[in-house]
Amino acid sequence: MIRLSARGVDAIVDVATGVPVLAYWGRALGDINLDSLALASQRPITGGALDVVAPIGFLPEHGSGFPGRPGLLGHRQGGRSWAPRFQIESIQQPTDQMVAITMVDAVAQLSATINVALDHLLTVRVSLTNVGSTRYLLDQLMVSIPLPDHAEELLWFTSRWTREFHQVRSPFTHGAFAAETRGGRSSHDHVPTVFAGDRRFGEWSGEVWGLHLGWSGNHHMLAEVLPDGRKLVQCGELLHPGEVVLEAGTTYVAPTMYCSYSPAGLNQASWGFHRHLRSRPSHPQRPRPTLINTWEAVYFDHDLDRLKALADTAAQVGVERYVLDDGWFGSRRNDRSGLGDWTVSADAHPNGLAPLIDHVVGLGMEFGIWVEPEMVNPDSDLFRKHPDWALVTDGYEPVMGRQQLVLNLGHPDAYAHILGQLDALLSDHDVAFVKWDMNRFHVQGSGVDGAAGSHAQTVALHRLLDELRGRHPTVEIESCSSGGGRVDFEILEHTDRVWTSDCNDALERQYIQRGVSTFLPPELMGAHIGPTVAHTTGRSHTLAFRAITALVGHLGIEWNLLTLSDTERQQLAAYVALHKRFRQLLHSGDVVRFDPICNGPTESGHAYGVYATDRGQALVVAAQLTSGMSLTPPALRLPGLDSDASYEIHLLDPPGVRSHVARQQPAWASDGITLTGAQLGAHGLHLPSMDPETALLIHLIRLPTSP
Repeated sequence: MIRLSARGVDAIVDVATGVPVLAYWGRALGDINLDSLALASQRPITGGALDVVAPIGFLPEHGSGFPGRPGLLGHRQGGRSWAPRFQIESIQQPTDQMVAITMVDAVAQLSATINVALDHLLTVRVSLTNVGSTRYLLDQLMVSIPLPDHAEELLWFTSRWTREFHQVRSPFTHGAFAAETRGGRSSHDHVPTVFAGDRRFGEWSGEVWGLHLGWSGNHHMLAEVLPDGRKLVQCGELLHPGEVVLEAGTTYVAPTMYCSYSPAGLNQASWGFHRHLRSRPSHPQRPRPTLINTWEAVYFDHDLDRLKALADTAAQVGVERYVLDDGWFGSRRNDRSGLGDWTVSADAHPNGLAPLIDHVVGLGMEFGIWVEPEMVNPDSDLFRKHPDWALVTDGYEPVMGRQQLVLNLGHPDAYAHILGQLDALLSDHDVAFVKWDMNRFHVQGSGVDGAAGSHAQTVALHRLLDELRGRHPTVEIESCSSGGGRVDFEILEHTDRVWTSDCNDALERQYIQRGVSTFLPPELMGAHIGPTVAHTTGRSHTLAFRAITALVGHLGIEWNLLTLSDTERQQLAAYVALHKRFRQLLHSGDVVRFDPICNGPTESGHAYGVYATDRGQALVVAAQLTSGMSLTPPALRLPGLDSDASYEIHLLDPPGVRSHVARQQPAWASDGITLTGAQLGAHGLHLPSMDPETALLIHLIRLPTSP
């Protein structure tokens, strides 16, 4: 037994078996006897079963009698070496927070290394090497994490375009839950994240185990209860047939599993994910610039005077970054042509981009630009010259999507061409930000050798992003994939934020952003103030509701500011200033969510926000989403603050804006109130009455203690 310990969590790895087993992962156990733990973990042999209980190793083995899905599937020519059984060859434990275990199967001629580390998260990465003289065809390598018996409920995400990250709960008492994606990205539909916990675990209660697969391409995830009652989650890259072939001496590295444990609810599990991301050397360090994106303001109409006027107004309301979206390049006057031709269009910008960039920079803003380098339109100069660079399968009519095909970045010449064009774009222009989009699925995409190409495409994408960042280290890159179609820890190793959704409808965003906050901190989550009438849903919302909803993320604006009245511009500027006032808190504190407000039998509102890590202040949003059965909702309780301290509490509105409905409100709403952290957590306070689809901000400041 090898014990790893960090931050009040233990992970115990059993190396007495052929494949190492995660024997325990949870709250710190204190002074224990590991040999006794091993004995206590032994399971009885049951009737009608094998004479051994095959363990749930990091790579469970069919050849050892494991009854579920094996962790490793593959074979050599003729179907040989299809059920390996490993033995541990060496163990390296440089610290009490990490261990590397190497295993071999001399018969199958395979070697595998499992790296396990514990800090803010438990991370597991597995690599497989072909040590034989013949090729090995890898079909699957999935990492398995066992879960305890009392993990009886799953929380996962069901999603689609413009409605990403919606949470769903289901019992975890029998059977299996499986999710897969084959579209070449982590997907809108099946986010590679799942939480398991005590029955009815909440934001502040119950043990919770969160698991995330860091991979930007195809994946599969399985949560299963075995016939003997044991539970596990398996995650890994989904490989098409023949997609990964290990020649002699070559290695496949599986995507990393990121695992967060909380003894007290979903919030603390989220903090583990957030703190891991914030601890990376590549994590954005400077204040996140507020931005405007031109898409919903001008679409493909790139009139220079209009774009300049939009920049003028954006600067007036406090925007710090101006992002020129689709339509600036090649023949791109609509969405049917031009992808692949990443040179400035003489039609849209006859004098190049310099006049617009100079104007934007002269206003004190940074300049950003939209690209979609992984795609190509058949109606493009690139495709007409190099149709063989598309990620399609010869002999078949390709399936179109959005009048475009996938460009095969695994093709060396295609890769070099795109790298050269993007490098020139960033070298020749003062660009500080790139919105990197990816808007269609991979379908029957074959690489240069005719084999399935999604794996090679994903690897090439990561390499391309790293190459560009190496050449242009001050340029930030956003991962966008029709909104939230590619949101995972691996893409964030190569980019600086994600575009959470193409939907800027504030009501939808309440659910979207709540879901993504379970594993991403606010500074990585693009959240924009959209127009009065939402582009994707047609709903109308007040500026207050739209602005407060976007306030807690990496704030942006997606709105034609030239249509605003003077009052609207003043109010928008006030909200941008409010975000900047609290930006440091929002982008460094602990994200908190409170269990959904249920006014009657159904959910009617959300409350969430950020606590300073020292609990010196907090900013909380209360959002009324629908009408409730009762005339007033229950009191809002705010656990997790400093119990012994007193907090001064105020409703927070920008100057000249009244965000909440004030027909009747408690007296404290006008003048504020002082309560202890214990009172706020146990009793709470009643909020002003709010109409559906409204929100308010609550600011809490801890008062100095008396000498």
